[in-house]
Amino acid sequence: MSMLGPTLVLALREIRRHVLRSFLTVLGIVIGVAAVVTMVTLGKGATAAVREQISGLGVNILQIRPGQGFGRGGGGPAPAEFDMDDVAAIRDQVAGVVVVAPLSQSSGTAVRNAANWSTTVNGTTSDYFTAQQWDTASGRTFTAAEEQAGKAVCVIGSTVQRNLFGGEDPLGQRFRLRGLSCEVIGTLATRGQGGFGNDQDDVVLMPIKTVQRRMTGNRNIRLMMVKVDPAYDVAAVTASIQSLLRERRNIRGAKQDDFNIFDTAQISETLQGTTRILTSLLGAVAAVSLLVGGIGIMNIMLVSVTERTREIGIRLAIGAVGREVLLQFLVEAVVLACLGGVIGLLLALLASWALAPMLQVPFLFDVRINVLAFAFSALIGVIFGYFPARQAAQLNPIEALRHE
Repeated sequence: MSMLGPTLVLALREIRRHVLRSFLTVLGIVIGVAAVVTMVTLGKGATAAVREQISGLGVNILQIRPGQGFGRGGGGPAPAEFDMDDVAAIRDQVAGVVVVAPLSQSSGTAVRNAANWSTTVNGTTSDYFTAQQWDTASGRTFTAAEEQAGKAVCVIGSTVQRNLFGGEDPLGQRFRLRGLSCEVIGTLATRGQGGFGNDQDDVVLMPIKTVQRRMTGNRNIRLMMVKVDPAYDVAAVTASIQSLLRERRNIRGAKQDDFNIFDTAQISETLQGTTRILTSLLGAVAAVSLLVGGIGIMNIMLVSVTERTREIGIRLAIGAVGREVLLQFLVEAVVLACLGGVIGLLLALLASWALAPMLQVPFLFDVRINVLAFAFSALIGVIFGYFPARQAAQLNPIEALRHE
């Protein structure tokens, strides 16, 4: 240990003598560390963003749709859609269900004075706000009387509010939607982009009976959102709902379901898993430049051994042992690699901080990946610096002194 201090001073002095060459030597390490840390940091941010966006679908939510997938499936007649009796049956007969929110969807152009905006119209009940855990920013949601009577009242998202009302308070005001004059009774809290790239705030919510009577012209329900009590097993509740719907839709024996039940947690896990895999692949590709940087260090250290052959011969001639020479050159290689690692971490920090807002992902500083990248850069210095250091230690003092 007593040799390490003087050896470190000699290494720093040698690096300072060739500043430009030293910088070019560690450039591969700098790029490698910066690329790996930046990719992993942004990847973690992307994973967190996906998790946040998927949470907009609701927590402990089951989505039930007609058909065997997100669409209606292959050929043959379209499966029957649901109705309010199905909603009541699930709510009343399945244990562990908190609320069941039906959804009847339409679209149209909302018009107010000279402003107009094409948007999505969701007919639902007040249970939708509970299922989605979506609060109002102002105003209120539908009352039971408004739902029962099919009143022309609505709760609007912030995108619709901005495009129709600008900076005005929309509460109590009216706009026209597909010939229907609708009174704004509430505005939704801003949610932003959804997990599938959609604008969650571009929506108008109305009582389901209003949408069915005045827009769709039928009592069909295209989607049921079931909120499950966290105390219950989601798989068990799913199985109970499946059994109930098969019975209600007269599906017997081995006949395949004509509906699908999708757990939003599965979407979140799948997308997060995909993001993590992509992050790992990008990090692995970026790590290749660390190996390139290591080869650069070995190359320059071999050149340094050749340049300093006479100096090595003098040290060996006056009593230095081989391991002292090996330690000197090995320390120089490790110092170069660590210097590149530090510069790379600083660049990664700046790059991640600058790119995160552009990619619309949170900046999440991970101490572990930074420490791991720095340790790996030091290891690169040891691995690729050992061969030149060993070559220097094995020089014959007499032959080294004759070297010009």
